[in-house]
Amino acid sequence: MEMRVFGRTGMRLSVLGFGCGAVGGLMVRGDPLDQERTIARALAAGVNYFDTAVQYGSGESEKNLGRALEKLKPADVAVGTKVRLPQSDFGRIADAVTKSLDGSLARLRRDRVDIFHLHNAITASGGGEALSVAQVLGEVVPAFERLRQAGKTRFLGLTAVGDTAALHRVIGARAFDSAQAVYNMLNPSAGARLPANYPAQDYGLLFDHTGAAGVGVIGIRVLAGGALSGSAERHPIASPPPAPIGSAMSYDADLVRARRLLPLVEEGFAATLAEAATRFALSNPAIGTILVGMATPQQFEDALAAVQKGPLPPAALDRLSALRQAFAGEKR
Repeated sequence: MEMRVFGRTGMRLSVLGFGCGAVGGLMVRGDPLDQERTIARALAAGVNYFDTAVQYGSGESEKNLGRALEKLKPADVAVGTKVRLPQSDFGRIADAVTKSLDGSLARLRRDRVDIFHLHNAITASGGGEALSVAQVLGEVVPAFERLRQAGKTRFLGLTAVGDTAALHRVIGARAFDSAQAVYNMLNPSAGARLPANYPAQDYGLLFDHTGAAGVGVIGIRVLAGGALSGSAERHPIASPPPAPIGSAMSYDADLVRARRLLPLVEEGFAATLAEAATRFALSNPAIGTILVGMATPQQFEDALAAVQKGPLPPAALDRLSALRQAFAGEKR
């Protein structure tokens, strides 16, 4: 398993992380034996980063991950979890953040996590359940820092969704050590310039900002919530198609565009579209680790096999770029 240095943290993380989210559903609604066997398999393959959140199954993901890791007792793994603040807690951010992490630690059966991520979207002035830049830097960061000083987390992170300019400002403040960033074959704008009038949110070369600030990057939505499998079929324990983040305005539109990338498979660059998507994410050196959701142990094996083939070759990246040019000007 390839290991990459994660920003300024000094941690070396496996390029394939273990996503415990609700989209795939294995760690939320899966069979406990399947959960333990898949985690054991991941550990044996060299995976050392496990990512969860209290929102995944209202704590079920954290409970199941905590149970499995306590049983397997791996020597050296990194665990990340998240807090999403409801609007009703915006007047008591410090208390709400502390309560959330304490609950997560209890469910995870750990004294601390390695990365504690803010899960709210970030915009210039806030609104709804999005936090403003001022709230993040003036209230969330000091609360997170107190938790770090108390030994409850090693590093501070954010989920880089919201307004692009606001994300650039927060990352540029160098208060966070980790950013979970959308990066996939439908929307590579965190790492590359998009064609004019491209139907996706433009993250404005976000990786230039994370690199300058020494922030480690966790690649998320690598499969665009499942659309980059090219199949509309979903496993019984998977969530319904998720609301897209940063790509088209509907999952169906993402799925249609994903299928237009099938020449990558037909021309022999990858065995499946999901393999191409996984290897694409690894092709950017700014990525520290990627998260691929799963519903079954076999889906973990598929992700592992893709990672073991390494990044896509330059010819495949060129072909992908040419295919993506056709999306320019289409309705998002």
